[in-house]
Amino acid sequence: MPAPSRSSWRRYVALGDSFTEGLSDPDPARPGEYRGWADRLAGHLAAASPHDVEYANLAIRGRLLPQVLAEQVPVARAARPDLVSLVAGGNDLLRPGADPDRLAAALEEAVAGFRADGADVVLATGVDPRLTPLIRRTRGRVAVFNASVWSIAARHGAVVLDQWGAGWLLDWRLWDGDRIHLTAEGHRRTALAAAAALGVPVPGDGDGDWRTPLPPAPPRALRAAVAEEVAWVRGFVAPWIARRLRGRSSGDGRAPKRPVPLTLPRA
Repeated sequence: MPAPSRSSWRRYVALGDSFTEGLSDPDPARPGEYRGWADRLAGHLAAASPHDVEYANLAIRGRLLPQVLAEQVPVARAARPDLVSLVAGGNDLLRPGADPDRLAAALEEAVAGFRADGADVVLATGVDPRLTPLIRRTRGRVAVFNASVWSIAARHGAVVLDQWGAGWLLDWRLWDGDRIHLTAEGHRRTALAAAAALGVPVPGDGDGDWRTPLPPAPPRALRAAVAEEVAWVRGFVAPWIARRLRGRSSGDGRAPKRPVPLTLPRA
């Protein structure tokens, strides 16, 4: 895996969609808002750094990769960060007819720009959807996009947060009821995985507990499993399809939660 060019950073900017915005990891300090893996990673960076660390999060739920590149990348580059996480494309790959090669080419152009600016870049592979009804139909194009992510990282010296190979992520207890967004524990583990990829030490995590799968879950009765599938389709799949048909997005009208880099507490 490519290694970052430095061991500490002064300004971190996170870009992306709902995954980086932090759904579904409620922020206890800000009712109605979310924390998420990027906020947690920023906290680890600040705790491990010998100097102040500034952090901005430009991610907005529902954003497609072209929107992230057009709306967020110019703002991030203007902020002159030395660390960027650019994780997007998942919403695109859910759509029929998505072209993973075209998405990867657009992503690579953005990565090249950040690297030319001297910033370290964190990318992420998509999670393996093989255990998810309906969504597993996207597995082929997700795999192609993931292969491109690794190739982009190798060509430009970016760091990869490998979610495809994270077996512990296949436990549904780490996912919210929509099966798309991580719970607080899922985000906690993902932040630790990102810190490990960057080589950032996290006190108390020397044993890498984030890699350890949860204890086995008790078996579900067939009736309960069927009821959960029906509830998921009615509660999440149908509204998602309805928004697509209307040309709407869950992020319409929303602004980034941390639009400018602000200094984080070091404790």
